[in-house]
Amino acid sequence: MYDSPFHDQPLDGLSFLVTGGAGFIGSNLVEYLLKYKAGKVRVLDNFSNGYRKNIEQFLGDPAFELVEGDIRDVQTCMDACQGMDVVLHQAALGSVPRSINDPITSNDVNVGGFVNMLTAAKEQQVKRFVYAASSSTYGDSKELPKVEDRIGKPLSPYAVTKYANELYADVFGKTYGMEIIGLRYFNIFGPKQDPNGAYAAVIPLFIDALLHNRSPKINGDGGQTRDFTFVENCVQANIKAALVQNPEAVNQVYNIAVGDRTSLLQMFHILKETAGADVEPVHGPNRAGDIRDSLADISKAQRLLKYDPQVRIQEGLKRTFEWFEQNQEFIYRDTKAATAE
Repeated sequence: MYDSPFHDQPLDGLSFLVTGGAGFIGSNLVEYLLKYKAGKVRVLDNFSNGYRKNIEQFLGDPAFELVEGDIRDVQTCMDACQGMDVVLHQAALGSVPRSINDPITSNDVNVGGFVNMLTAAKEQQVKRFVYAASSSTYGDSKELPKVEDRIGKPLSPYAVTKYANELYADVFGKTYGMEIIGLRYFNIFGPKQDPNGAYAAVIPLFIDALLHNRSPKINGDGGQTRDFTFVENCVQANIKAALVQNPEAVNQVYNIAVGDRTSLLQMFHILKETAGADVEPVHGPNRAGDIRDSLADISKAQRLLKYDPQVRIQEGLKRTFEWFEQNQEFIYRDTKAATAE
């Protein structure tokens, strides 16, 4: 990945903190920053969601630093932000079902941890704070495509936590003069996404099933649609948000997607063809807290961040499947730390 850079200024004079940097999106960000010679890339992770194997390849890089710690601890956040120019805040407990099963922990990490990180960034005079927001903020709004300033009511505790992040970011930006940008991710997928555990995302679960010639499970009839977004597009958005100089672009929230709708059944058939498999999905009940359809309007990010997603669904699925196929020993090696929630 990353055959060409998403930035036109050198990174060697900048220090980046990636929270959740051992996770799926975080480790892809770290890979990009180190490839393009960022001055310092510090990862803060407690390995509750992330895997050590995602960052093992970076341990010998002199620009890389690992801090093992939890964003629920204020001092850990303060120490991690010290000397950093940019924070890319990816640490969170994702998953709608997880939040329904355990709203207290989701709130502690996603809201309490977020406020700790904002406060630490303020105290340590971090120049730019970019955070992972979520399309779940659109809640029960049925309007398509989704436009940033028109949202509905949240449908899960997870959605509440991510909307709370946006409210806190707005207040911190106005009250303390911070530069903060939120990126509402739409169904990010790609290499290093975890296929294991109760809360695994749909695409790695489908790939895992197809690699083993098993029938994947689809919640509902499979007609529900999503704006599936390859992780390379997400990395591009983070880098552009971290470096954008246009004052109008700062203290905003952006949809990060590709602007395409794909049903779960369509996505399954693309993967099935890629795999050359001969199985059909099995259907289960609809999942609580899920929406039927999702599609992003990405014009705001295109205009203010110069965001230009290059990888569409077919190419992204192909590249993701190939990565999983070539890295099965990497994926299924259980290296989760004992600090898992």
